[in-house]
Amino acid sequence: MSSSSTSAASSAPWALRGGVAVITGAAGGIGAALARALAAEGMHLALVDRNADSLATVAADARASGVTVSTHVLDVQDVAGCAALPAAVLAAHGRVTVLVNNAGVALGGRFDQVSAADFDWLMDINFQAPVRLTRAFLPRLSQQPAALLVQVSSIFGIVAPPGQTAYCASKFALRGFSESLRHELAEAGSGVRVTLVHPGGVRTGIAAQARVPDGAPPDEVAREQAAWNRLLVLTPEAAARRIVQGMRVREPRVLVGRDAEQATWVQRIFPVRYWALMARDIARRVGRAA
Repeated sequence: MSSSSTSAASSAPWALRGGVAVITGAAGGIGAALARALAAEGMHLALVDRNADSLATVAADARASGVTVSTHVLDVQDVAGCAALPAAVLAAHGRVTVLVNNAGVALGGRFDQVSAADFDWLMDINFQAPVRLTRAFLPRLSQQPAALLVQVSSIFGIVAPPGQTAYCASKFALRGFSESLRHELAEAGSGVRVTLVHPGGVRTGIAAQARVPDGAPPDEVAREQAAWNRLLVLTPEAAARRIVQGMRVREPRVLVGRDAEQATWVQRIFPVRYWALMARDIARRVGRAA
C-alpha cells in the first residue's frame, strides 16, 4: 500500500468477519477469487451472476469456510431484477455491509468500428449496472454503522489506450461517479466508504470473451486480443488478496498489480504523452513493433 493511500484510508482495520458481502460477476475471474477470499475472512456472501452452474460451484467452495452463502442468478442488465435484489439478499442474510460491483464485459475494435448498439451494451453492463445496484443497495448499506461500497474499475479507468474507447469510457465513468459519491457520503457524515479498484493485467476470461463488433475484421481483433493476453500475468487469486487488503482498512483506491502502479505514475507525470511512452514498453513486452 502506498503512503498516500495509507494516509487516506480509515485509521483502523475494519472487521470483515461476520459481515455480509454482495458480489456481482461472482461466477469466475476476480469475482470468484474474491468470494473465496472473503469467505476465508469469515464474511457471509450473496453471490450474483447470470451463469448458474459456475455460480453454484463458487458458492460450494465458499461454504467450505463455514459461512452462509446465497446465490442469485441475475443478469445485471435486468433493471427490475437489480431493483429486487436487495430484498432477496436481506431475506437470506438480514443485512448487507459490503457491495462489490465487479461484473463487467469487454468490446474489441476502434470507435469507428463499434456500433452504437454495441457501445451502449457495454456501457449498460460496466457503468449503468453498478450505478443502479449502488442506488438499490445504498439505503441498506447506510443502515449499518460502517459499510463499504467496492467499485471495480480498471487501469483503463486511469489510462486510455487506442482501441478501447467503449471500455475506457465505462471505466472512467465508474471512477468519476464513485469519487463524486465518496465525497458526497463524506460530507453527509455517512458510515459508508467507497473503495475504487483499478486492476492491471489479471488473467481472467474477460479479454477472450470480448464481443467482436461487426465493423472490425475478426483477424485484426484476434491479433489485438492475443497481444493484450500476453500482458495478463496476475492471477485472480493474487488480485483478490490485494483487494481484501484494501477492504480491511476501507482504502479509497486500490491499484492491483505492479503494471497498474507503474501506469498510474506515468500518467501522473505525463498526463498527455503517457501513451506514447507506454506503447513502446508494451510493444517490447508483447514482442511486436509499436
